[in-house]
Amino acid sequence: MAVQVGSPAPKFSAQAYVRSDDQFKEISLNDYKGKWLCLYFYPMDFTFVCPTEIQAFDDAINDFEAKNCKLATCSTDSHYVHRGWCEANEELKKLKHPMLADITKRIAMDYGVLLPEKGVALRGTFLIDPEGTVRWACINDLSVGRSVQEVMRVLDALQTGGLTACNWKKGDDTIKT
Repeated sequence: MAVQVGSPAPKFSAQAYVRSDDQFKEISLNDYKGKWLCLYFYPMDFTFVCPTEIQAFDDAINDFEAKNCKLATCSTDSHYVHRGWCEANEELKKLKHPMLADITKRIAMDYGVLLPEKGVALRGTFLIDPEGTVRWACINDLSVGRSVQEVMRVLDALQTGGLTACNWKKGDDTIKT
């Protein structure tokens, strides 16, 4: 079952690989209380589309942090596999946000992105507000990479606290009622 926007984000706790410290660390949803969280899932390590997305999110980390938003990514691979992939892939060697290891597939299942017959997650992206409520969700097929700029646009729109029109961009007026 997919996560409902407006409902509490499913709680999680998992080992993560934190490349910037070259450490394994237990990370939970509670670690992000009081901050926005962009939690995004990808199918698996050592693939082709996934590193392009992870690098694009990491390239925008300062923009997310300027909006009080942390990044975390998650796949059904282990934290050891995450480390091996970061060491082997030039694009990931300077990764600054954590990679959650969902080896039990519980997190992907709870967020409604698990493909049980393949044992991998779809490309799900979730914006969770500082109170732990899911405010936006987007799920792509395995073959389709996502747009970091669209995630940022939606985060900006949510943070206005107002109504935003179709194709709204930061700096545009909100709708007055």
